[in-house]
Parts: sequence; C-alpha cells; structure tokens
Amino acid sequence: MGKLDLYQKKRDFSKTAEPSENGLKDSSSKLIFTVQRHHASRLHYDFRLEIDGVLKSWAVPKGPSLNPKDRRLAVEVEDHPLSYADFEGSIPKGNYGAGTVVVFDSGTYDLVAAKNEKEFLKQWKEGSIKFELHGEKLKGEFALVRMKGDDPTNWLLIKHKDEYAVEKEYDAEDFIAASVKKEGKTFKKEGTSIKKKVLKTEEATPETSEKQSKKKAEAVPAPMLTKLSPDLPDGAEWIYEKKFDGFRILAEKNGEKTNLYSRNGNLLNKQYPSIVKALAEIDKDFVLDGELVIENKQNQSQFQLLKSGEPIAAGLSLNYYVFDMLSLDGNDLRDFELENRKELLRLFLEKVKAKQIHFVPSLDLQVDNMLVHAEENKWEGVIAKDKTSTYLSGKRSSSWLKIKLRNTQEAIICGYTVPQGGRKYFGALVLGVMEKGELLYIGNCGTGFNDDSLKELHGSFSKLIRKTKPFPAAVKIAKAREVTWLSPKLVCDVYYSEWTMDRHLRHPVYKGLRADKSAEETKLEVIEPQETEKGSAIEKEKLANEKELVFGKKKVSLTNLNKIYWPKEQISKGEMLSYYEQIADFILPYLKDKPISLNRYPNGIDKPGFFQKGVEPKQLPSWVKTTEIYSKSTEKTIDYLLCNDVASLLFIANLGSIEINPWLSTYKKPEKPQFAVLDLDPNGADFKEVVQVALSCHDILNNAEVPHYIKTSGSSGLHIYMNMDQKYDYELVRDFVQLLAEMLQSAHPDTTSIIRDPKKRKNLIYLDYLQNKQGQTIAAPYSVRPKPGATVSAPLHWEEVNDELSIKDFDIFSMPKRLKDLADPWENIWKDTVDLKAAIKKF
Repeated sequence: MGKLDLYQKKRDFSKTAEPSENGLKDSSSKLIFTVQRHHASRLHYDFRLEIDGVLKSWAVPKGPSLNPKDRRLAVEVEDHPLSYADFEGSIPKGNYGAGTVVVFDSGTYDLVAAKNEKEFLKQWKEGSIKFELHGEKLKGEFALVRMKGDDPTNWLLIKHKDEYAVEKEYDAEDFIAASVKKEGKTFKKEGTSIKKKVLKTEEATPETSEKQSKKKAEAVPAPMLTKLSPDLPDGAEWIYEKKFDGFRILAEKNGEKTNLYSRNGNLLNKQYPSIVKALAEIDKDFVLDGELVIENKQNQSQFQLLKSGEPIAAGLSLNYYVFDMLSLDGNDLRDFELENRKELLRLFLEKVKAKQIHFVPSLDLQVDNMLVHAEENKWEGVIAKDKTSTYLSGKRSSSWLKIKLRNTQEAIICGYTVPQGGRKYFGALVLGVMEKGELLYIGNCGTGFNDDSLKELHGSFSKLIRKTKPFPAAVKIAKAREVTWLSPKLVCDVYYSEWTMDRHLRHPVYKGLRADKSAEETKLEVIEPQETEKGSAIEKEKLANEKELVFGKKKVSLTNLNKIYWPKEQISKGEMLSYYEQIADFILPYLKDKPISLNRYPNGIDKPGFFQKGVEPKQLPSWVKTTEIYSKSTEKTIDYLLCNDVASLLFIANLGSIEINPWLSTYKKPEKPQFAVLDLDPNGADFKEVVQVALSCHDILNNAEVPHYIKTSGSSGLHIYMNMDQKYDYELVRDFVQLLAEMLQSAHPDTTSIIRDPKKRKNLIYLDYLQNKQGQTIAAPYSVRPKPGATVSAPLHWEEVNDELSIKDFDIFSMPKRLKDLADPWENIWKDTVDLKAAIKKF
C-alpha cells in the first residue's frame, strides 16, 4: 500500500482543492514542518513533519504550546503529501475534513537525537522523536512521544526547556486574527464562507462554466485584490488603468435595495447618500467594483476627507470610478474574461446619466510613457490587468498588479507619543500591522498632520486608551516611555520612502484614516518574490539568503545574507546590512559628496581583506554615482564611489566593505576639508590613559572656544572631530591639529607621542594629526569595523568619556537602540563651525 493511498482514498479531488499528489522536493533541501489551523466539525491544529518523503501528521486539539508544562494530546492521522504544507482554503461541506484551513506556522526543522533521517524514521516507528523547529512562532526543541495504551495513534507533543520556552499560559488561538476565527465559525454554521453579506473566495466546484455564468449573485462578492509590482509588465495580454487614491467600493443594486460596501463588507450608505441615490436610479440589478474619490477642481484626490463622508466642502466633488462589473441582472459575470466584462460595463454605463458615476477606460499609452504620464498628472500609480483574467473574489492575484509612484501602507494606530515643542494633542503615532495573526510594530509616524487632523485623531483616541502595549512583550518600541497605548482598532494610511530591513517604515507621513478597512485586514505592502517550487523549503532558504530592496527606481540586490562575517560571534553579513539600513539617516550626512574608499572583507574578518580606492563605473548599476579625481602620486585619474543615499550605502556594504571610509573633504572642494580630526591611537597603551588625554584635549579646546566632538574609533582609540566648514585648505587645518597635538604631548609627555614611526613610540599614545590631508580616509561616524564583536565607531556625549568607557559597548546590535533612546551626541556639529584664526589666537 502506498504512503498516500489512505489520504487519496478519503478525498474526492473534483470537489476539494486539496493537493492530490506529493509534489517535487529538492533532495538537498532541509526537512520542513507545517502547522495548520483546521476549523472542521471541531477546531484543532494539524501538526505535520516531513518524514520518509511525506508529511507525517497529528491532530492537536488544543494546538501546539511553547510552555514545557503543557503536554498536548496529538492524534496521529494519515500521511499527507508534501505539497499540503502550504495549503489554505475551504474544504467544502460533504467532504472529509470539511472546514477552513489556514497555515498557523511553517518552516524547517533539525534532528536532535538522531544522526540521520534513517535513524529518525526508526525512532518515529518506536514512538519517540525529538526535533528543533525553525518557524516564525514555533522555535526550539520539541518531542513527540507515543502514549502507552491500546491506541497507538495517541501521542504527546511536548516543548523542551530552552531559550524559546515560555512560563506563562500559551494558547495558539491568541495568535489568530478575528477575521479568520469568524470565517471558520461562519463556515461551520452556514456551510459557506459568507461573511455577513460579503462572499469570500469560492472553492472550485464541478459546475460547468455555463451554469456558473447563470448563477445568481445572491451576495456581494469580496473584491479581487492586486499584487504590488516594481515594474509595469509589457505585452499584448495587459491593459492598464489609473490607480485612484480613494476607498474601494462594491456597489450592489438588487430590486429596491441599493448598497455600498467597503472592502471589508461594511455598509457605507449613510456616509455617501448621493452615490446611493445616483445608483438607485439605474433600472437594472448589478454588482459594480470601483473607487470612491473626493477631488478638487484640478482632479486631485483629497483622501483625508473621505472618512467624514457627505456633505463635502464647496469646490470639491465626490465621484465613483467604476472599473469592473461582477453581476448584471442576477447573472454572475466573474468567470468571464476581464476584456469582456469591461466592454459590457462600458455599454452599461453609457446609458447612465449620473454625473458622479464614471467608467474607467484602459489607458491608450505606450508602456514606456505610462508612468511618466501618471507622474505628470500626480496619480498614485498605474494598475496593470491581464485582459484574459477572471474575477477572483477575495484573492490577491498576479493577474492584477499595482505599480505605485509613491509608497503607501495601511497601518493600525496602536498608541501615540507626547507632543513636543508647540504641537498640540500628540507627537507621533505608533503603528503596526497584522502579520500571521500577530501585531507587528512598523515604526512611528510624526509628520503629515495639520491642526484639524491632530484634533480629530486625538478625539477618537479617548475610548481606546489602555494601560498595556498591544504588541508582544519582546517587541521594542521607539520612545516607549512616552507612549499612551491604544487598543488596535483604528486604521490609517501613511506614505513612506521605503522599508527598513527590520521591517520598519522609513520617513512615514500621515495620509488619512481608513473607515473602509479593519485592523485584521492590514498587511505589509511589499513586493513579493515570485513563488517557485510551491514555496519549497530550498526556495525559502534561497530567498532568506538573498534580498532585493527597491528605493524609487533604484534596486539593490543583497546577496549571501547568511554568510558569517564574524565567526567567533556567528554574526552574519545580513545582520551587518540590517544595521547599516537602520542607521542610514545618521551616517549619510557624514558621507554626502565625499569620495569613498572600500575596505573589503568578502569572506569575513578572519580571512584576508583588501583596500580598494577606484572602481570601474561601467561595472556598476547605472544609478550608482562616482566622481573622477586626479591622483598626483599615481598620476592617474581614479573613479571614486559616492554615497549619498541608502541604496548606495547598502550597495557598498554588500560588496563586503564592512567599513565605510570617506575623505574628510567633498569631491566639490577636495582641497578644503569638512572636518579636522585628531586620532588618539593607543598603540598598546592603557585605554584609561587614552580617556585622560581626550579629556585634556577637551579642556584645551573649551578654553579656546573651539567646538569639538568625540567618537570611538570602533577599534581601540578615540577620534576628535572639528567642523571646518570647508573654509580652509588642508595645510592650514593640519598645522592647527599639529599644534593641538603638541600641546597635548606637552601635557602628557610620558604617555603620548607625535612620532610617526611605531617602533619609536611603543606603548605610547600616538597623537595622529597626519590624517588631515587630501585623499586620506577615516572610519565614518557609525561605521562598522572589521573587529571582534562587530564594534561601531560611536559618537559620544562628552559626559560618557570617563573610566567606565568601553569600545566594546557599541556594536551593530546596541547602536540602533542607543539612537532610539538617547539624543544624538553630534546633533549640533553642523552648526558648530570653527573660526580657525580666532582659535589660534586663543591657543
């Protein structure tokens, strides 16, 4: 008997969308696991492990737990195919296992007590296996043990005590979105996934397309959704439409009733009565799909006004832009091709005289000119649709793509910070989205508000205030001590420049509240990689090791993310790139317009690295900026990299350039440095003595009224910076720093030296003023160093320069938190410039 015979025998695959075959799996990929929430006759969780080429499966009534005290009953059921691992959807009534299925967690797993899969299979047959899960929710070591007794199908699922174990009560249902729970209950009660009056995606049935086309539209279908795409697809099969900036609305007329439904099924008739009236005058029954928009006389969207509904201010208009027809006179049109539905819609709306109802035509433009036209007209973007596509209710399909000119994200308002300066009501919004049933923090938004929106928002907060944060306990929130927490109910839209690698919004700007969206529906709006091999484990591993970030028109391919750069600490290249992405706003001002030299360690800090000044522009992406600079020493022109934006920063770091080493001057004024630097190099001396020398320097410069700032080198010493504001040439600046070094050497004759030869200054602190010359580089503030612990060159407050100071305290993990919790020590460096002539007189 085959492994899947029992599975296949129990199912009629003409009536259920469950996979019938095992599917292909790369032999080199890791073992996979999946846990699926199955709301059947009884709610339970199906726990599945890849063993012996199939998914060995157990039904766990209470679901898995991370608490070692919980010994969860797990009843062994028939083997399932590997392709079942990512199955989600409804199993129709009358079929085995009828109910709704969603993936609770999935990932890979490792063997714990077995040397290989053959031994693991033997242990499974004997009734005791141990394994380590690598999922999103389920992590660490677990065991499955067969219970003693007459029934060999009864096992216990037990969590081992490790760093991922919890002591508090654990209920998997706490991580499930309310909408998912509700859909399961509705299915059980009604035998379909109707949500109130909104029909979720229908399962495939054996009905012919002829029967389906005549099927009555007894409920308003959920809208078909779009996928975010970085580029416009090109080809004869595509049509293109304007992307509107409004509320998605499904309009239904059925006899005497006319209704407007939001995307999540809320009735909006009271908010927009004029649209209801206009549609009610049409003498046919229908279901239409479109966008409701408030516009000014220049046809520019006024998104923030939509939530308030009618009446609207003079000079504005409320319009319903219709782009699809789902039903006409009771006939379901969703199985017709889009091209036919749009033609029918055009003919239908030609007879409609209402000024507020508009047909959305396909754009008659060349693909190359489409986005240019959209940008010139200040559109949100362009929608591309496959003209042969059917209407997939409630599904997000690659047949419909959206290309945004300006990034937007739906977000849940989870709290607000105290106002600063002259602002009233609140400072910033704390934002989140739902991710696999759990609230995910995506950052704070403090811009985009006017007096009216500040007041309106603050007024809506009062009934939602709570004492505890709604996020999981381990989640770190920026300025958490200043936050008033809110129950996660309100949904808003924000603009943003891009996503950070730790999935926070960069430069979010408030756009407006969304009355048409529920908190449970929010999700990360990111460009999804194309799925291959049905999301196999090997493909997921590949995706985890590679990443493409999009910054406007710039694409940065990040590679070998799992490669270990710091072997002792097991710190990866991906973690280094994440650090640079998080602190980009802080480091970039010190890199702007400055030629960059690369200090590359492509195989990690324990392998040989190399220093690289010049690059070959033809080998770089077209958007990477370079500058030509003539080198007197080599009598050649060198092409240097420039790093003025996040994309360039990550591109450079992805080359294995752990350090970011800029000149002290810009390419525009190469002979006049922005900064003067004194490098205090311990050269084997006690670091506490380096601190004392730095404090002496602090006193000297204070007495001379010279603004100055200090940072760790990230290696072993300290750097003192002074902003020369590109007013003086290198020779004059170097002479000034040399004078400062000589004064310090006189104050500390037994512990410092200004002699360049290392052999003649052993164990003496080297006061290096020779860094101040054209072409010389130094590790930028916030730069990572190829040193143990992934330490960072950290700007300091002078109060931190004491005997307790340790360079090891500042690394790629501690630095982002420090920047969130403390004021920037160098915040005023750009306005604190040095008057060199006045300073020399005071020396």
